[in-house]
Amino acid sequence: MFSIIAAAAPAAESAATAAPAAESGGGIQATIESLLTQLPEWGMKILGVLVLFIIGKWIAGRFAKMLQKQLDKRSFDKTLSRFFATMVRTLILVVVVLAMLSIFGIETTSVAAVLGAAAFAVGLALQGSLANFAAGVMLIVFRPFKVGDLVSAGGEVGVVDVLGLFTTTLDTPDNRRIIVPNSAIFGGNIVNMTHHPRRRVDISVGVDYAADLDQTRKVLEGVIANVPSRVPDAPHQIFLSALGGSSVDWEVRIWTKPADYWTCWQETTAATKKALDAAGISIPFPQMDVHLDGKLDKS
Repeated sequence: MFSIIAAAAPAAESAATAAPAAESGGGIQATIESLLTQLPEWGMKILGVLVLFIIGKWIAGRFAKMLQKQLDKRSFDKTLSRFFATMVRTLILVVVVLAMLSIFGIETTSVAAVLGAAAFAVGLALQGSLANFAAGVMLIVFRPFKVGDLVSAGGEVGVVDVLGLFTTTLDTPDNRRIIVPNSAIFGGNIVNMTHHPRRRVDISVGVDYAADLDQTRKVLEGVIANVPSRVPDAPHQIFLSALGGSSVDWEVRIWTKPADYWTCWQETTAATKKALDAAGISIPFPQMDVHLDGKLDKS
């Protein structure tokens, strides 16, 4: 009888250990079956999200280009047309993202609350970016320059190519592209060199003290007619600016179009030099006289 009891005890223990193992195996199998059951549904949702994203991105880009094209046809300001096109594209993408979240059953109201809290935290961390955004809005509103203007802003000089929400893109005369933060532009001095239809070229020149003032003025006035890029009906001027340490200083002031500024500068400089040389009026330049005391040692 004791042998029967001893034989039954290991059997009971093995049955007790086998029961949790069976339950664990059954739980894993149930989980796998549940995942396999939901796989087609989630696969269709993921596929729908990808299709929605691709189509939404295409529509956003297409609509933005159409809007900018229509605004440009109506001679709308290029700066504002690009700004509005960017804003419309961003809004469409936001709507697409919300639609993608709704496919997964995520409530957009709760998402908006989370985004609001996240925006506050991100705003504290990205104060510089928010400053650039605010400066970009102010540049759009006050419009100190537009696309295509030659400006000096943020410590850089170039032609405005893109005025964005956070940065402004400049193309330099030597064909470099510079991206300047909007806060650096709006927070400093802005010099727009193509805002007005005319710009003045000032060429400084010094002549010898022995030169007659009236003759010098007459010669320099003749220079104006030899500058093809000047604006003919503008008030050009020959100005006696100063009596320098070694020369009488004059300025030749000629008006030209902003696009012809450097051409006019070169033509005026060359014409001034040729006119003074032809009239026999010398242009002083620094010289050094060496005086020796005593006799030279020829050894």
